[in-house]
Amino acid sequence: MSLTTVHTVADLRATVAAWRTDGLRVALVPTMGALHDGHISLTKLAREHADRVIVSIFVNPTQFGPTEDFSAYPRTLPDDQKRLDASGVELCFAPSVDEMYPDGFATKVSVDGAMTTVLCGAARPGHFDGVAQIVTKLLLQALPDCAIFGQKDYQQLMVIRRFSKDLNIPVDIIGAKILREEDGLAMSSRNRYLSPEERAIAPTLNRVLAEITANAAQGAELGPLLAKGRQDILTAGFNPIDYLEVRDAETLERVDETVTKPARIFVAAHLGKARLIDNHAITPVDIAG
Repeated sequence: MSLTTVHTVADLRATVAAWRTDGLRVALVPTMGALHDGHISLTKLAREHADRVIVSIFVNPTQFGPTEDFSAYPRTLPDDQKRLDASGVELCFAPSVDEMYPDGFATKVSVDGAMTTVLCGAARPGHFDGVAQIVTKLLLQALPDCAIFGQKDYQQLMVIRRFSKDLNIPVDIIGAKILREEDGLAMSSRNRYLSPEERAIAPTLNRVLAEITANAAQGAELGPLLAKGRQDILTAGFNPIDYLEVRDAETLERVDETVTKPARIFVAAHLGKARLIDNHAITPVDIAG
């Protein structure tokens, strides 16, 4: 079965309805396009959970701030379609802005509390309102059995799980492991903004996180670890650093002293034109065994 591309909600729903008639399970992988191997790994995970896979491609304006890269964000639909076809995806949903936000659109979806006001929520005010809005729409438009999101955007994953549960959206939200380049850099569509010199520097984020994670899991004090990590990141050439913090893996509340239960370390830093994010899981040794 080759890839089909649809551009309207009506056509998306008609396709899904036909699959449902045949008793097939459906998975959705929401993306903003500019697909890379990390995205393709999400479609492979989706295939493990469903008979048919939909990939949505939509650069969502409501999750970009006024000074962010919405207009410059890479749009590579023909290449994306080739990748999806080669990976066996059945359906690409590529709506226009007018299809997603028609005249008179006036509804917002937001998640209150610390989950959306820290980390990227603090650095990018309103970002998660835009994420919650567009993902809610996509889940209700396709009504898949499951939806796959990468853990590189771990905060986003937790926000999506929160509002999906709160709103009783009947979709299983599945998190996928971060896929990395051979040198450890987390795969991202924004990596293409990096010059060759910057690309050589970028894996510093992963190395710093790995060092902090190893020591924090052994019970080391976080203050000195984070201070050294910030300095290492700045010395490498990143500037500014939006955040380098350890937070509870479930609540995203900040951990300030030592890690005593599952946590994650998060970083966001600017390198040239690119804002790169990454995170690692920290499991204390007394839990890991």
